[in-house]
Amino acid sequence: MSLVAVALFASLAVNAEGKIAVLNAQQAIINTELAQSRLKALREEPSFAANRTELEALSKSYQDTVAQLQKDAAVMSAEQKQTEAKKIQEKRADIEHVQRKLQAAQEQLLQSVAQEMSPKLQKAVSELIESEGIGLLLNQQSAMHVDSSFNVTAKITDKLNQM
Repeated sequence: MSLVAVALFASLAVNAEGKIAVLNAQQAIINTELAQSRLKALREEPSFAANRTELEALSKSYQDTVAQLQKDAAVMSAEQKQTEAKKIQEKRADIEHVQRKLQAAQEQLLQSVAQEMSPKLQKAVSELIESEGIGLLLNQQSAMHVDSSFNVTAKITDKLNQM
């Protein structure tokens, strides 16, 4: 997204006067029809779906094991409690591993979409700056407080969908 920042600041130099706006470029791209359709396709891929199914099964097993330990803890020996606690810890590690795999796949896809859409994003931002007379465009994450009337993220998403 550093290309986006350079484009935004270059556009700011040209339009030194005007109104102030904020943009969450990443959110604008994620909300595009292209990104949403690719996320949907990813979620339908057999390997991704298998990982989600595995995550659900691991989560259920984890919850069942925790519930069983809580139920039986009063009558278990210290060694049995330790064994069950180890099983719970292993299941938690398995859950975290599968979650990381799913998250990495989504992040990789979104990064690919962002790179693909970067030129269009730059063009959409430039057009919006010019058409709305924006003199200062800030990254939304950098602002401490932003009234929604200053946010142009949805407008950029609409422009990207039209391109």
